[in-house]
Amino acid sequence: MSKKFISWNVNGIRACMTKGFMDVFNELDADIFCLQETKMQEGQLELELEGYHQFWNFAEKKGYSGTAVFTKEGPISVKYGIGVPELDTEGRIITLEFEDYYFITEYVPNAQDGLKRIDHRMNWEDAFRAYVSELNKTKGVVFCGDLNVAHKEIDLKNPKTNRGNPGFSDEERGKFCELLDAGFIDTFRYFYPDLENAYSWWSYRFRAREKNVGWRIDYFCVSADMADRLESAKIHSEIYGSDHCPVELVIK
Repeated sequence: MSKKFISWNVNGIRACMTKGFMDVFNELDADIFCLQETKMQEGQLELELEGYHQFWNFAEKKGYSGTAVFTKEGPISVKYGIGVPELDTEGRIITLEFEDYYFITEYVPNAQDGLKRIDHRMNWEDAFRAYVSELNKTKGVVFCGDLNVAHKEIDLKNPKTNRGNPGFSDEERGKFCELLDAGFIDTFRYFYPDLENAYSWWSYRFRAREKNVGWRIDYFCVSADMADRLESAKIHSEIYGSDHCPVELVIK
């Protein structure tokens, strides 16, 4: 029995609702559907999602960050944050435990212009890697979301001019390598190691999406020992509604 997972940075769920979110949600019919950058507080939106359990993690700051997971199967347990107080105020992570794996949605902090938040980002990377490595000792881990990094030059349109910019700094790329080296697979590259021009985010400026001048910064990663369960990975670049498009993973 296969399971389909979807991850989407909606860049504000209330705005996305006016751009066809429910049509996309119903059409993709995922077993688990998760969101990043919900940009809302509790009570600002009531989503009617029949057949799904809903889990939301809101940022303390209004209209900022935030994550959500909608799942058909009820989890054994749910955890919000990673247990590091200074990293857990922005609603960036939700972990669901199922019988044979952990499922995590994550919205990684942006290093920001001039890398002014790079220290916070590095702290996040180290804490998250330690967190998933610990979970991985117990059972397989699937984690997904807007990881705010293009791993290699193939993962963005203009690598040379973006070198050192947020999302393509040596520091951020190095931490992503460390994360994969800790025992995880970038599932899209597992299936498509050499596929070019495959992006999940486009700037709203300069008609970037129309020209496909984008970045691949949205991922599904799994524990290396789950490789034999991987069925397919997909980037839904045909779906609009945000500056990101949904990404998909199907596992056995």
